[in-house]
Amino acid sequence: MQEAMKRYYEEIQKFKLNVPEKFSFPLDVFDRWGNSTALIWTDGIDLKKFSFNELTILSSKLAGGLKRLGINKGDRVLILLPNIYEWWIILLAIMRINAVAIPGTTLLTAKDIEYRLKAADIKAVISDSENAQKIEDAENSSGKDVLLINLDKRAGWKSYEDLLNSDAFIGERTFADDPAFIFFTSGTTGLPKMVLHTQVSYPIGHIITGKFWLDLKPGDIHWNLSDTGWAKAAWSSFLGPWNMGATIFSLYRKGKFSPSLIVETLKKYEITTICGPPTAYRMIVKELPLSELKFKTVRHFVAAGEPLNAEIINIWKEVTGEYIYNGYGQTETVNTIAMLRFFPIKAGAAGLPTPGYNIDIVDDDGNPLPPNTEGNIAIKVNPQKPVGLFKEYVGDKLEMSAVFRGEWYYTRDRGYKDEDGYFWFVGREDDVIISAGYRIGPFEVESALIKHPAVKEAAVVASPDEVRGEVVKALIVLTQEYEPSDSLVKEIQEFVKKETAPYKYPRKIEFVDELPKTISGKIKRKELKFKEFGKLQ
Repeated sequence: MQEAMKRYYEEIQKFKLNVPEKFSFPLDVFDRWGNSTALIWTDGIDLKKFSFNELTILSSKLAGGLKRLGINKGDRVLILLPNIYEWWIILLAIMRINAVAIPGTTLLTAKDIEYRLKAADIKAVISDSENAQKIEDAENSSGKDVLLINLDKRAGWKSYEDLLNSDAFIGERTFADDPAFIFFTSGTTGLPKMVLHTQVSYPIGHIITGKFWLDLKPGDIHWNLSDTGWAKAAWSSFLGPWNMGATIFSLYRKGKFSPSLIVETLKKYEITTICGPPTAYRMIVKELPLSELKFKTVRHFVAAGEPLNAEIINIWKEVTGEYIYNGYGQTETVNTIAMLRFFPIKAGAAGLPTPGYNIDIVDDDGNPLPPNTEGNIAIKVNPQKPVGLFKEYVGDKLEMSAVFRGEWYYTRDRGYKDEDGYFWFVGREDDVIISAGYRIGPFEVESALIKHPAVKEAAVVASPDEVRGEVVKALIVLTQEYEPSDSLVKEIQEFVKKETAPYKYPRKIEFVDELPKTISGKIKRKELKFKEFGKLQ
């Protein structure tokens, strides 16, 4: 332990990201990897492989086509596509012309798109026929006139294939502080905020993600389960791996998240590293025979979105021989806290700060708190703002002043540090349940619940209560061997009382057939909380 921690602190001290005055991710990073494999894509039927050189040619031609349409530096382009291979070509092309990429999930409704068209002053939308109608509806209702680019032939839209038949534009460097990405992100209340990243904050900042947390190098094949619309796709399906010269693997699938498909894919292809949400790992362990979890080529597993509980991590280690390494960050950041392979793991902890970041648990006035005291997870921004932290919430000075206070950027996540300096995640500021004056983090309760043999999946949210204000409610998906009953409710409640402080047990339990999830398998807790409090209306 002592020797490993010595190495960790040595890495912290010597690590530094070099930020040039001008930069281009395609020119300075991507194109330099040459003829090695950049992308392996499959839909389960077709298999396509692209070298870095091949993607350079394709994205340069598309960049020339976009410029021919009048899309230039600083113009904002909404990309609304599933994880088809064209997504990577399009994102690279947008970066070559130094336009601003705005990835969006295909789950967006016409109203969601209308809001984005208005809020971001979008110049163009790139999508497919499956999503075209709601984009046209959004354009009409917004009163905005935008360029529409479709992967198929569609009346009123420019053709992606026609744009590929253009003179190539390889790109040009621009100032490091110029905008590169906007991600729309939302909390429990209010309209989605626009998180602006620069040409270096994500492109260079994600060296930290790719090198330290994902542990990638040339020759690795990395699979990230995130949907292309989320910032996590930029983390682990684009910038992190390609900074390290690794190959990105992508499986295009429709329908519900399938644990068996994940396992089958890991066995079929020579994937070496994988990043998935904790829900994916939990479902695999709870739904599939453990004997199936034997992977010849996978050497590194990571989990992101929320901490994975210790029980699943320990089972995974016992069965596969490898730990699952938790990682923490936000749309606003790169990977900032993580379990890394070169220091001792504490199962269930978020980890230690990644190189380049000074992070602490502080009170509302910015004072560091002692070990094992819950507080705000905050990133030091003074005297120097770390590379990888976003530039601003576009047009929202009030929100900026709320998160940047004194020497700190307040993540609005709650946690604590133990006596060894490891960070433990409690919950989002707006997810923490306050019941009769007690503060209860949902993840601790969920971690206790998942240990019960009847519980396949669990989500914990606040539920309104006239006496306590809020109480803990658990929504539980049962394993096949169990049926819902009042006696099972009491059994689970008593079980949790023994696993955690008794006041944290779920006073309400609802058995459900499934929990709402994103395409990548992450539980939609905000949706559950809205439904719960909607019952009062």
